[in-house]
Amino acid sequence: MKINKELMKGSTVILILTLLNRKDMYGYEMTKEMEVHTDGVFTLKEGTLYPILHTLEAEKYVEAYWDEKEGRKRKYYRITKSGKAELGLKKEEWQLFRSTVERVIGEGGV
Repeated sequence: MKINKELMKGSTVILILTLLNRKDMYGYEMTKEMEVHTDGVFTLKEGTLYPILHTLEAEKYVEAYWDEKEGRKRKYYRITKSGKAELGLKKEEWQLFRSTVERVIGEGGV
């Protein structure tokens, strides 16, 4: 089943920050990690991922750096201290949203 793009749009920042909170990653690596952790339900295209990363970088939630591994030079991204704080807020917001939606649709035990 495909997820509506509008639903995905509201979740991409928290997903990207969560991935980067686990470890520094380059863009393609993030897209693959997302696919693996969601069994292919969520896919991030470059046209979606990089504008979000650039916005997060401008907001100082992530920072980019170049590194060479296995002979390949890649641009890596890492979460910053303020990015970790923002991730905490996003997680709280997500929990409130999720529990509220579940109460309405009947999955919250009410």
